[in-house]
Amino acid sequence: MLPFTGSPASAFQTTLVADSVLSVPLQRAVRLEVILPPGYDSQSAPYPVLYLNDGQDLPRLRLQEIMDSLYQQDVIRPVVVVAIHAGDRIQEYGTAAQADYMKRGSKAGLYTDFVLTELLPHIQKQYAVSADAAQTAFAGFSLGGLSAFDIVWHHPDRFSRVGVFSGSFWWRSKAFSTAYNDYHDRIMHVLIRQTPAPALAGKKALQFWLQTGTDDETSDRNNNGVIDSIDDTLDIIHELEAKGYRKEQQIRYVEVQGGQHNQETWSAVMPGFLVWAFGR
Repeated sequence: MLPFTGSPASAFQTTLVADSVLSVPLQRAVRLEVILPPGYDSQSAPYPVLYLNDGQDLPRLRLQEIMDSLYQQDVIRPVVVVAIHAGDRIQEYGTAAQADYMKRGSKAGLYTDFVLTELLPHIQKQYAVSADAAQTAFAGFSLGGLSAFDIVWHHPDRFSRVGVFSGSFWWRSKAFSTAYNDYHDRIMHVLIRQTPAPALAGKKALQFWLQTGTDDETSDRNNNGVIDSIDDTLDIIHELEAKGYRKEQQIRYVEVQGGQHNQETWSAVMPGFLVWAFGR
């Protein structure tokens, strides 16, 4: 993992642009912050692009500073980052096909519609970014990570890589009880498992970067000595492997010793994700 090395020279500094999209399905203005690479040229060949949920957390993530440092080290390609500020994240983030057992994620389908039919066209029109799935990634944190994973999994024609930081893969169709059944009740796991072979053929190019922290939480619902967030993520990896994906080649798993469920931990591992997704 590459460290953040501090203040870069001005020649390596990114530019932050404020933007917004008035969304019909979400019925609100969605605030955006767009990070342009050093020397950005609107007339150049299209840049790779990263879409990022929970864009309101950019200051705590120190993302712009981190990218400046990585450009100074010359370890990532020039990339445009589109940070999407959350609205009603408990309802807009989740799995588009199904809300959880408490009806959270009821607008996840509308959020996916916004991303595909409003956000991507807007960004591709206003900025010199690629529309090629091979040059497009999506990432998110916690529930925003689940949202990013769900969108990428179901739309491999638009995205090829996903980054999930402490993802909410516990998302369930039934409430936890002593008679819980993780195999049947965790929604994203089931969605992967039930993907038919014809649909899977179009997903073979997908790549996954999945991170957890050993202090993400304390819950251990099956009493196996492993916290739930790690168990849930490892089980996602098992589902992906059952579909033919291979670790290191297509799946990168990062487990942070002492890592917590917060922006400081995610900021610390961000350089590794960016090099994985956009390294030279």
